[in-house]
Amino acid sequence: MSVSFRILKSLGLVYVRYEGEARTADTLSAFGAYATHPDFRPGQKQFVDLSALTGWDDDYLSLMKAQAKKAEAFTGNNAQTLIVYYAPNPIGQKLAQLAMHSWEPFPAVVPIIQDNESQALSILGLPFDSLQAMLTRTAE
Repeated sequence: MSVSFRILKSLGLVYVRYEGEARTADTLSAFGAYATHPDFRPGQKQFVDLSALTGWDDDYLSLMKAQAKKAEAFTGNNAQTLIVYYAPNPIGQKLAQLAMHSWEPFPAVVPIIQDNESQALSILGLPFDSLQAMLTRTAE
């Protein structure tokens, strides 16, 4: 699967990582697992790591449908969701821009694109200098 997630409950954060080619079907499958996870909560901050992305399936219609499905879950209970897309390369930047535009109809979803890892973590209010530090410390 091209996408995985970890709920870092102690941080109120969901870490999503894309590797290789992103496929909309994989995104929907992972999102379904996340939305039914016992630790899922509307309004959880999202860190979407696009640093290992090499491409995507270019299925724009399915992408828009997937974003609408996510918006339903993210905005439940009148929650607001902050999503930071960490996109340090041109491929990640392009997909993050598409995602940004797809959130425009949903004002309760606040997407931000960052190409700097420490700044992306800082925007989310996390006290870590790197993803590796965050993932290592939350695994303990």
